[in-house]
Amino acid sequence: METGCRYFSGYKPCGRNETCDSFCPSRDIPKNRILVVHLEALGAVLRGTSLLPAIKRKFPSSHITWVTQKPAHDLLKNNSLIDRLLTTERDDLLTLSALEFDFGFVVDKSLKAMGVLSQTQCDMIYGFIHNSQSGAILPATAAAQELWEIGLNDNKKFFENKKTETQLLAESLELQYQRDNYILNLTQDEQERALERRNIWSSSREHKAPLIIGMNTGCSPTIVAKKLTVKMHQKIITRLMSEFGSQISIVLLGGREDTQRNQEIAADLSIHESPTELGLRDGIVSVAACDMIITGDSLGMHIGIALEKYVAAWFGPTCAHEIDLYDRGTTIYTQADCSPCWKRTCQKTTMCYDLVRVEDFVAAVLKGLDWHKKSSLFKPPFSEISS
Repeated sequence: METGCRYFSGYKPCGRNETCDSFCPSRDIPKNRILVVHLEALGAVLRGTSLLPAIKRKFPSSHITWVTQKPAHDLLKNNSLIDRLLTTERDDLLTLSALEFDFGFVVDKSLKAMGVLSQTQCDMIYGFIHNSQSGAILPATAAAQELWEIGLNDNKKFFENKKTETQLLAESLELQYQRDNYILNLTQDEQERALERRNIWSSSREHKAPLIIGMNTGCSPTIVAKKLTVKMHQKIITRLMSEFGSQISIVLLGGREDTQRNQEIAADLSIHESPTELGLRDGIVSVAACDMIITGDSLGMHIGIALEKYVAAWFGPTCAHEIDLYDRGTTIYTQADCSPCWKRTCQKTTMCYDLVRVEDFVAAVLKGLDWHKKSSLFKPPFSEISS
């Protein structure tokens, strides 16, 4: 029996072959067992999938276990580079406690991540560790020093640093940075549902394939200033419809918490509303059905990046230079002179989201239209399904 095989469990056949021995054509014995601990936030976890190709370059024959926190695990499903996906739920941590690893990549600078790490044994840790007495988060190796210091110094984070977060993460984990894209895979059923929505959202137009623009209206409650007001959304939509007419079809995107807000935005406007009550994976389906995403610095932005959409992302309280749009997008800056600040609350009378220019969104859509016309990418990632 090949007990070291990637697919061997010891209690049932893997389904790849009738016998489990050295003659099995699917036999695959990893040389390294690797643990990735990346718990939150949702967008950050999705962005973290860009590390997987770099891990595979450094450790080609490796078995990867990724531990995250619900519901972030939904973003990692169907990822072929992840062999075992665990959460912070009790049963999964029991599973983790039975395992040992050659290398651990700890992305989160949090005691919760350190608690997960304490459930298992890793011979070598990259990223971050902690002082067990004080609880202080520390760089595990010298390579993580830069990212660690950026988090502790606002001037470095806001103005001195020019690297994207994907580059900083790769370098902090001693991985070769090659600007790898995020990885987010849809199932066949999800691809088919995305195609159905695409057809519905373009059906009100006379010509076959307008640019379907998904406007992601929400953000996490951590920094609420990362989303525009209802009135600003309406103002932008009205202007875009006036400028581009039948060239575009606009869809409001969001989660359960955005349902009522999207209804308010859509009032008296000839636009579509995506389902908001069906969960995270269904939200991914809606993004997949669009060609372009207009969004704040939020999960919706990261999903758009992962699905290789043209993304127009506006920034107020957070740092635009940390986000890589992979040459498929436009960055829109607030005119507020206090940006970025990363403040969770703000008492200013005029907020950063009040100081974005509608003209910048018009220009972004023009660029999005041009990008689609010049490239062969005017199709969703489920293009293998016949229209």
